[in-house]
Amino acid sequence: MHQYDVLASVKDSKNALRNRKRLGLAIRKRRESLGLSQESLAEASDCHRNYIGTVERGAQNITIDMLTRFADGLRCSVAELAKEAHL
Repeated sequence: MHQYDVLASVKDSKNALRNRKRLGLAIRKRRESLGLSQESLAEASDCHRNYIGTVERGAQNITIDMLTRFADGLRCSVAELAKEAHL
């Protein structure tokens, strides 16, 4: 692996983490604006409450399937969440 490849990989990792954090923050803000707890969003999304927390912190790389379930639980579209996250 060349030095450029390593640097590009690090940059991609930082961008991915930043994007996950932005999305997690958008999910948290929308959830709170609706007056939903993590537990109630988890119920609506059919997942565990702890998973909601990891997504909101940006620690979890969420799948498109889960993102769709979150959007449904948050009464919005995936596009709206992406826009709110500035993605």
